[in-house]
Amino acid sequence: MATNWAFCSVRRVTWMCGAVAAMLLAGGTAQAVQDPLADVQTIPFQGAEHTNGQVDYGTSFPTSGPMSPSPVPPGFYANRVAPESLVHSLEHGNIVIYYDQPGDAATAAMRGWAQQYQGGLDGFIAVRIRGIGPGVALTAWTKLLILPGFDEQATLAFIDAFRGRGPEQIVR
Repeated sequence: MATNWAFCSVRRVTWMCGAVAAMLLAGGTAQAVQDPLADVQTIPFQGAEHTNGQVDYGTSFPTSGPMSPSPVPPGFYANRVAPESLVHSLEHGNIVIYYDQPGDAATAAMRGWAQQYQGGLDGFIAVRIRGIGPGVALTAWTKLLILPGFDEQATLAFIDAFRGRGPEQIVR
C-alpha cells in the first residue's frame, strides 16, 4: 500500500509541477479559463414551415420559426436583411451574426469569415441591425449568444460549434 501511495504522490507532484509551469508560461497568474460558449442559450424550437409573408418572431435575433422559401447567401451585409430569409439560412446550417458598430477589427474579421465560409449549408452571414452598438448577437439553429462587445475567441468557438449543423442537412 505504501508503494502505491508513494507512486500516486509522485504522479500528483508531477502533474502539479506541469500545471504550475503552464500557468507561469501563460502569464504567471492562476486564472480560471472560462468556456467561451458558457452563455450560449438554447432557444425553444418555433417551427420550420415556409411562408411568403412577414413573421413576428418576438425577437430581433430569431433562431427558428416560419421562414421564407429563399435563404440568404453567405456574405457580409451592411443593410437590413429579411429575418424570414435569415431563419431559412440558419435551418441550412449557416451562422448569422448581427452587428451595428463593432469596430474596425471586428468588421474586418466578419468580412473575412464571410469570404471564408461560403457554403450554402455551412456559411457565415453578417448582418447590420441598428441599435445594438458595439455588441453582437450570434445565431445558429435554436442557438443564441449575445455579447456586449465583439469577442473573437467566443465568436470563433460559436462558429466552430454550430456551423454546418442545421437540421436541413448536417454537413460537419
